[in-house]
Amino acid sequence: MGDPAGIGPEVIAKALSGGRLHKICRPLVIGSLSVMIRTVKTLRLKLTVLPIDGHETPAPRPGTVALLDPLSTPLGRFTPGLAAAETGAASVTFIKKAVELAQLGCLDGIVTAPINKEAINMAGCRYPGHTELLADLTRAKESGMMIVGGPLRIMFVTTHVAIKELPTLLTQARIEKTIRLAHMALTTLFGVKRPKIGVAALNPHAGEHGLFGNEEARVILPAARTAQAQGILASDPLPADTLFGKAAKGQYDGIVALYHDQGLIPLKLVAFGTCVNLTVGLPIIRTSVDHGTAFDIVGKRVADPGSLIEAVTLAARIAQRRVKKGRAHHAT
Repeated sequence: MGDPAGIGPEVIAKALSGGRLHKICRPLVIGSLSVMIRTVKTLRLKLTVLPIDGHETPAPRPGTVALLDPLSTPLGRFTPGLAAAETGAASVTFIKKAVELAQLGCLDGIVTAPINKEAINMAGCRYPGHTELLADLTRAKESGMMIVGGPLRIMFVTTHVAIKELPTLLTQARIEKTIRLAHMALTTLFGVKRPKIGVAALNPHAGEHGLFGNEEARVILPAARTAQAQGILASDPLPADTLFGKAAKGQYDGIVALYHDQGLIPLKLVAFGTCVNLTVGLPIIRTSVDHGTAFDIVGKRVADPGSLIEAVTLAARIAQRRVKKGRAHHAT
């Protein structure tokens, strides 16, 4: 459910009201029972919320919301659209329960609605977001964020950092790790046997042989060459102003972007509202919406469930691919 004070409950209810998701998976909501019942009533949706005690969900049936509430005590009164320790703590409890069930094999994948970083920190959970918390809970050795939208699949070296800090944060080791994770995602999660990965340059014209900066020669090219030596089809650093267009036309299976806006601007230009955040490197499947809690529109009934629908669809597709791969391996 994410943060109960955000738009998570609304987009979940809207996504499940159409019946589309019930055709591709057995959706189970992990969140507050009282919040979901109230949300369905407020939206005037023809949905029945079915509280369950265990992880076994009923047969997929449009018009129903199977919900598991892991809170030891029901969520008390809170103000929608406002960060609070209580709702922040609840969102962390939902995540921990989902991870527990996924690690036990009870769930095939997790799709997360947005949490609020301020709220979870108010609750004593010192993490900048979902990705870092999930990495710790699953003890993942290394993980990263890939965002998928339209024809683009983009892995990020850095995310929420100041532009002025980029030159010091773009190390060869970080770029090598990101290329490695992009290769892992494309092969294991998307089934691309020999993926071609475009590596973005930092500076205009890829630095123009040092005229506009030396990051390309100093750290990006060495990282790309290391990946190439390991058999990964990674490009040398390419000017970002042409790379994304080439990838959109199918010349690359994925892109390594160096910072937040470099990748998100073209991605949201071609797939705004339907992008999906995919965490790579975890032992479990995890996708998420590409937006935040949107406190400013909570209660206005205008939240768009498009990204959540795409996130569930992608998680179900990856889970199905894993099942088929497991069957093929078992047969041999």
